[in-house]
Amino acid sequence: MFSKDRWDEILEALSANKFRTLLTAFGVFWGIAILVLLLALTNGLTNGVTADFGNFATNSMFMWTQQTSISYKGLPKGRFFDFKLSDVEALKAEIPELKYVSPRLQLGGYSGENNVVRGMKAGAFQINGDYPEYIKQQPMDITSGRFISYSDIHVNRKICVVGVDVIKSLYDKDEDPLGTYIKISGVNFMVVGTFRASNSQGDQEEEANTIFIPFTSFGKAFNTGEDVYWMAITGQDNISITTIKPKIFELMKARHKIHPDDDRAIGDFDLSEAFGRVNGLFSILGLVGYFVGALVLMSGIIGISNIMLIVVKERTKEIGVRRALGATPWTIKSQILQESLILTISSGMVGISFAAGVIWIMNYILDNNGPVENFANPSVSMSVVFTALIILVVSGLLAGLIPANSATKMKPVDALRID
Repeated sequence: MFSKDRWDEILEALSANKFRTLLTAFGVFWGIAILVLLLALTNGLTNGVTADFGNFATNSMFMWTQQTSISYKGLPKGRFFDFKLSDVEALKAEIPELKYVSPRLQLGGYSGENNVVRGMKAGAFQINGDYPEYIKQQPMDITSGRFISYSDIHVNRKICVVGVDVIKSLYDKDEDPLGTYIKISGVNFMVVGTFRASNSQGDQEEEANTIFIPFTSFGKAFNTGEDVYWMAITGQDNISITTIKPKIFELMKARHKIHPDDDRAIGDFDLSEAFGRVNGLFSILGLVGYFVGALVLMSGIIGISNIMLIVVKERTKEIGVRRALGATPWTIKSQILQESLILTISSGMVGISFAAGVIWIMNYILDNNGPVENFANPSVSMSVVFTALIILVVSGLLAGLIPANSATKMKPVDALRID
């Protein structure tokens, strides 16, 4: 490996027919580049789709009321009902597998009519009445001030936490919103905090146009009483919310006199189940990426093996002379293997470098032109790079193994006879 003469021989052999060597190397270069790029693109799709889940705790579900579809205990079908705060307490008390149960009230929408006023400025924003633990279910970056606290809940304090786009709409540039008042549907609330979403640079339109107020303050200000519009429910870390869901429905149906078989009365979205399906899909895509890339790489390896067989045939007489002068079979074999290994690794490293350059360009374009829907931050981890290097080493050895064995099987006398 460290013999200068050996390296001179290898370089001379590889440069004897430069065009042939270049075409042979291109197969490995293209194969490894395709492998890395496919994995990067798959990762970009994964990042983009999972970003749609936000940073909400993935072991969670959302639950709301709908119409009943089966009459029960003298009550007609088609009946509407509402969750109550007592339902939240019942869930916490009777189902210990639950980590958080956050009731929510909601008003307006960022794409609706103006519902928030400050001075001469107004805007349409989504108003959420929440409890303090909601920030543990959907993490957000508090950029100044604080989030809702339980002291706000207990005394019905009229405070609010506003998103970054609310500030842009209602405040002048560099104006500090903390301590100021905004009027939500005619009721004054003091701003005690500002936030942005912790994913996608915090500028997602809906979240950036949201205002959080204490749940109890919402009820007092807008006369919702004990009603709960919907709940965000998170399971304990070691228990899937999907397995707890039947117990949750059973309890809610019993409390609201709903037929046990009425599956339409309570609506839900199981974030854990959806996230699992997405992860399964992209795991399959990752395997497909490895499979397709490996096939393309294999074609390059076969090309190197074929070329090395040709090289061995062209150097038959040289091999015969070396064997006649005392070279051992392992000496001949190691040189062929080394030539194959050098050709494979050098072309493969260029392929990895090329793929890294393409990935950098894609990220540069995304950073400067804004995010693309369902696609973000295409990249590969260092483990993928190390795996690619291992593949190159193994492939180089395999590509040279058949030619090396062919070279050592020739008898010196027969090799010397060949013109």
